[in-house]
This record gives sequence, C-alpha cells and structure tokens, in this order.
Amino acid sequence: MTVGRPYRLGVMPGDGIGPEIVPAAVRVVDAALIAAGAQPPEWRELPLGGSAIEHHGSAIPATTLDALAAMDGWLLGPHDSAAYPEPHRSALNPSGTIRKHFDLYANIRPARAFEGGRALAPDTDLVIVRENTEGFYADRNTFAGTGEYMPTPDVAICMGVFTRPAIERIARTAFELARRRRHKVTIVHKANVLQLTSGLFKRVCLEVAEGYPDVEVDDFHIDAMTVHLLRRAADFDVLVAENMFGDILSDMAGELAGSLGIAPSINASDDRCMAQAAHGSAPDIAGRGLANPIAMMLSAGMLLDWLGTRHGNPRAADAAGRLEAGVRAAVRGGVATRDLGGSASTDAFTDAVVAQVSRG
Repeated sequence: MTVGRPYRLGVMPGDGIGPEIVPAAVRVVDAALIAAGAQPPEWRELPLGGSAIEHHGSAIPATTLDALAAMDGWLLGPHDSAAYPEPHRSALNPSGTIRKHFDLYANIRPARAFEGGRALAPDTDLVIVRENTEGFYADRNTFAGTGEYMPTPDVAICMGVFTRPAIERIARTAFELARRRRHKVTIVHKANVLQLTSGLFKRVCLEVAEGYPDVEVDDFHIDAMTVHLLRRAADFDVLVAENMFGDILSDMAGELAGSLGIAPSINASDDRCMAQAAHGSAPDIAGRGLANPIAMMLSAGMLLDWLGTRHGNPRAADAAGRLEAGVRAAVRGGVATRDLGGSASTDAFTDAVVAQVSRG
C-alpha cells in the first residue's frame, strides 16, 4: 500500500439495520479521507447474510471470501443468523467464518462516553482487547465441527482451549495498544478456579508484560472485574481477556459508555482488519430510519487508524481522528438518534457528521 493509491475496501451491508448503517459509515469514511487530503476508497460491495443465502445459496459465499483476500480492509454489517433457514442457521455465522478464515485473532472494542450522550459512567474511556480464536467459545476450538457435544440427551459438554501462542499474541496487542494510550493493562481471568486454562492465560500475559516495563499491569477475576467496571470504569485503560470474558465485558462497557449503539470494534490479525459494530442487527427497527450508525462509523474509523498505523500513512490516521471528532461534535451539538435521547433519523445524523467532518 502506498500513500498515493486509494484503499480498496470491501463492504458487506449484512442483515437488519446493516443496509442503513453501513452506507452511513461509507459516507463518513469518504468525507474524512477527503478532508485529510487523501483519495476516498475504492469500495466493493460483496454478498453476505440473508440476501446471499437467497441469491448464492450461502450466507458467506466462497466468492466473497476470495474477494476479501484482495482488499485492504473490510466493513461488515450485522447479521441475523438466528433467522436464517436451516442448515445455514446451525452453521458457523458469517462473521465467525471470516474471523476463522483470516485468523483475525484480536477483537478490539473501545468504550468511550459521549459528551451530550446518556452514559451511565461519563468518565469511561477504555479498550477491551479480546482474544478471538479460542477460549470458551466452542465454535472456534476445533479444526472441524465445534467443541460442543452431547454424549447423551441429558449431558452437554463444551471444551475451552487456551494455547501459549494465541495468548502471547493477544497480550502483545494489548501492551502495544497501551503504549499508545495511558500505559496500563488489566488482565482479566478466573485463575483461582480454572487453574490450568485461565491460569495459563494469566501467566503468559504476565510473562509478556516483562517486555513492557513502561506499562503498569494489574489483574482481576472476571466476577470482580464486573463490579470494578460498574464502580470505577474511569480507572481502567486497556483490558485483555479470553474470548467469552471479553465479549461479556465489552457489552457491559458499551452500556456504561452510553449505548451498544455507540460500541465499535475491529477484528484484526497482523495483516488483515475488519470493522464490525459490536451490536446486532436489530430487525425490529430495520428499515425505519431509527438505527444509530455511530458504532459502525467509529468501527470504520478504527479501520482507518489500523491502516494508517500498518502502512505508515499519516493521512489515513488523520482521517480516523477527523471521523471520530465529527461524530462526537454532532452528538455534542445535540444531534442524536433515539437511543441517545435525540430525534434524528439515521440519515439526518449521518448528514450532521459529514458536515462536521467536512468542516474540519
């Protein structure tokens, strides 16, 4: 990737509110890159989700995966896999398939409250770094099939898998991120009970910490961590956790910051990155112009920041900053969707953000 060539970005609107919030994010990315003096991306829309089942016989066609491999990054809208017909409903969902196919091992989920929003903890400004390939989620723990099975109709068993290489790389991701923030990492685990599995996670993270003497480190059991987040979210900077613990904590942190509608994330490996809002497809409000596009917009901004860091592209990094600043300025100025206490439609809020970003 050179600074002069426009990025090639895949875009997958998905299901439910996806076809409303993903185009909103595309508009804001275009505006932010132009404001930063860069060319807007070359977008390529790819089939995924319910419409892909209807037209291609798969929620995530092989042609989509092949096309993604040639892209610089991707925007993935929410999917409603619970509503898919069988056998698609029981298969690994589209986002899980993409994460597994490209080994997107780091799920990075910031939670930062908005001035003018509805935060339960207005001082929240933290990032949860979630290991994305193993842990206690059974659909990521075997080469074929899943790590969940029933030897009898009345007994269900689930495997949790923890490996040193996977823990080492997610820990390094957390510590490198902390160096760009406030130089503090909190390890979340349950080593007092799960001494071998969660114990290995804690021990390896502490070993990695020895290579980052400039970063402060502490650790908490997952149950205690939920209490600490409720009582003093502002004290935390970067949290690193296995898959399920990180998923639970990030939803909680999103609500503390104001709403799951503002909760962004990226799924990344060393050379791939996918922007994906942390929330679901919200089929109950789909097509009504009520959806909050902030999480998708901020996820796209995280993708720009990742691209700028990976490729040494200051314009992409600048665009990422402009995008987030524009979103925050819109909310601070009183423009917000219903879930944040406002009355703006999805399109009206997007118009306000584009205006803020373009104004610079």
